[in-house]
Amino acid sequence: EWENASLICSRNTSVLDHVTYSPHLLRLFFYQRCQTYGPRAKTAPPDGPFRPSGRLYKAGSVSADWSVTFENPNPCAVKGSSVEFRCSYNYPDREIVRKIAWYKGQFIDGDWKRIALSDILSYQNRSEYLGDLQHNCSLEIQDLQDDDAGYYYFRFDTDKYGRRSKESVYLTVTELKARVNPKRVRAGDTVTLECGASCPLSTTVWFKDGHPVSKPNFTAQAEDAGNYFCAVEGQESVQSDPVTLDVQYSPLNVSVEVSHAGLLTVGSSVNLTCSSAANPAADSYTWYRSSGSSSVLQVGSGQVLCLPSVDLSHSGLYICQSRNRLGENNSTQVLLTVTETDIYHLILLVGIGVKVVFLLLLPLFIIQAWRRWRNSTADTESHDYENV
Repeated sequence: EWENASLICSRNTSVLDHVTYSPHLLRLFFYQRCQTYGPRAKTAPPDGPFRPSGRLYKAGSVSADWSVTFENPNPCAVKGSSVEFRCSYNYPDREIVRKIAWYKGQFIDGDWKRIALSDILSYQNRSEYLGDLQHNCSLEIQDLQDDDAGYYYFRFDTDKYGRRSKESVYLTVTELKARVNPKRVRAGDTVTLECGASCPLSTTVWFKDGHPVSKPNFTAQAEDAGNYFCAVEGQESVQSDPVTLDVQYSPLNVSVEVSHAGLLTVGSSVNLTCSSAANPAADSYTWYRSSGSSSVLQVGSGQVLCLPSVDLSHSGLYICQSRNRLGENNSTQVLLTVTETDIYHLILLVGIGVKVVFLLLLPLFIIQAWRRWRNSTADTESHDYENV
C-alpha cells in the first residue's frame, strides 16, 4: 500500500536519516524543510497541514478541507498607529479547535523561523487577538514600530491536526511626510497640501495649528500662514511632522493711534503712531494731512509722527500710508483739532465755581427754611389761645 521512498536533507540530517515516508508526506516535508525562504520573497514559505506527532499516515489521511484567508495580505500602517489583520479560517465540522497562535517570520542564525508573538517581548501589551476558536482569527497590533514590519502567520490546532497558514501577511510600517507646495506664496496664489508615505494609505486629513483644514487645495490668504500637519483619517492622534506655509502680503489693517485724545490747545504736544499687519513687515511710513480744502500735503515720514508744539495750522485730517515691497495701504482718517483756549480747563473751572457757590448758599437756604417753620408754629399757637 505504501510506495516507499527516503530522503536525506543536507541542512538537517538528524530529522530525516533512515526514515521512510509516503510520497505525499515526503513531498510536503521537503517543501517545508529543505527550501530557503525569507523576507525578500513576496510570498511566505507555504506550509500544509501537519500532525504534531512522529507517526506516519497514509496518503490522503490529512484532510484538505481547511483554509486560512487574509482579507488584506499586504497592509500598510503608520508608525505609532495600530493595524488589524483581518483573518478567517475553516476546518472540517467534526474537528474542534483547541489552540491558536500568531507568528512572525525571522532569520535566526541564517534560518528562516516562525516565532510566536507571545514569545517576543516587544509584542507584549501591544498585540491582541480579536478572533475566537471558531472561524475568526483577526489580530491587532498597536503602537507600531519600524521593527514590526515583516511576515506574519497564523496557526491553529484542532483535536486532530495542527495547521499553519500557507500564505502570510506582509506588514509595511511607514511614516507620514507632509509637504506644502509651494512653501512660500503671495496672497492669492494657489497652495497644494501633500501627505506622502512609502505605501498607499487610506484617506488623509489635514490640520493647521491644531484646527481641521477643509481642502488640501486652496487660494492662500494672510490668515492661511502657519504650521500644517497630516494624519490618517480615524487615527488623527498619529501626525506627521509639521511644515510651515509662509504667505506674503502687502500691509493690511493700517491704523493710527493718537497719544492725546480730544481737543488740543496751541502749544501742546501730540504723537501719532502708525501700525499695520504685513509680511514682510512694512519698511516705509508716510504721513499726509488734509485740511478744509481738497489738497493733501505730506507732513512727515516714519512710524511715529511727532508734533511737539501744535498751532492752529496743525488742525486737519491725518492719514498714514504703510508700504512694503509687495504694495501699500492707507489708514482711516484721524481728526486733530487745535484751539487757542483750553476749553477743557475752562469747563473744569466753571464746574468748580458752581460747586463752591452751591456749598456757600446751601446753609442760607437751610436757615431761611428753619425760620419760616418757627414763625408758622408760633402763629398757630397764638390762634389757639384766642379761641379759649
